[in-house]
Amino acid sequence: MAFAGKTVWVTGATSGIGEALARGLGERGAAIVVSGRRKDVLDCLACEIAEHTLALPFEATDYAALPDIAEQALAWRDGVDILINNAGVSQRSLAVDTGFEVYRELMEIDFFAPLRLTQLVLPHMIARRSGRIAIISSVAGKLGVPLRTGYCAAKHACVGYFEALRAEVETAYGVGVTVILPGSVKTSIAVNALNEKGESRGRSDPNIDNGIPAEKAAGLILDGLAAGAREIVVAEGRELAGLQMRTTNPELVFAALAGEGARLAALREQAGDEFAPEPRHVNAEK
Repeated sequence: MAFAGKTVWVTGATSGIGEALARGLGERGAAIVVSGRRKDVLDCLACEIAEHTLALPFEATDYAALPDIAEQALAWRDGVDILINNAGVSQRSLAVDTGFEVYRELMEIDFFAPLRLTQLVLPHMIARRSGRIAIISSVAGKLGVPLRTGYCAAKHACVGYFEALRAEVETAYGVGVTVILPGSVKTSIAVNALNEKGESRGRSDPNIDNGIPAEKAAGLILDGLAAGAREIVVAEGRELAGLQMRTTNPELVFAALAGEGARLAALREQAGDEFAPEPRHVNAEK
């Protein structure tokens, strides 16, 4: 699939992978709908990346507003050829410390919000018998890693929903579905991750700081989408090895992750109220 002349909607486009995807699509000749919460940032981005760009700000979990938002995107150029569900938030807290409402928020943002937007766009693609829906899940959508029980749950749910959706619409209606599994990508995701109280963590991780540059990750994703890939893995090193070994030698992966969990539990016992969890080894997220 060539992107020139196609209309692509990217959510979470104000930073990180979403912004890099939008800029890459502009370079490849697409018309782009860029969405996120910050209107001023979107307006600046729209002016910079392409002549044919629509800035469409919205809050991902404002479900009452989403039908009108979707209609605006669909009406702009008589349809959307590709929807890239990218908006999301991560987590940095142990399950034993994490409040129930934090889990609800993670599921709303990372799973229910892209599901709902997909519901609103899908009928138009089915009517046209063409289109592609992509979800930015995570390596954490296939691996259960410490400090991210809620994030892993939401990303696993994304993998399950969108793989099942593909089975329903790919051959029957000509609508492709791509599941994207990034590992550590150098973005602000760790800074914005939710702690056990649902507050932004406010600092990054070495794994994220040393991760794949967002521009490189976006390029790999766009190459995969252009090729019609059903699944795109964007990971290196331990994360890629862990994902592969999850199939070939799962017990070894489970043991390694349990060891990391034990390390964090010991630190928690030592630090008490001063415990500030820091992940090590497998990071497993975009």
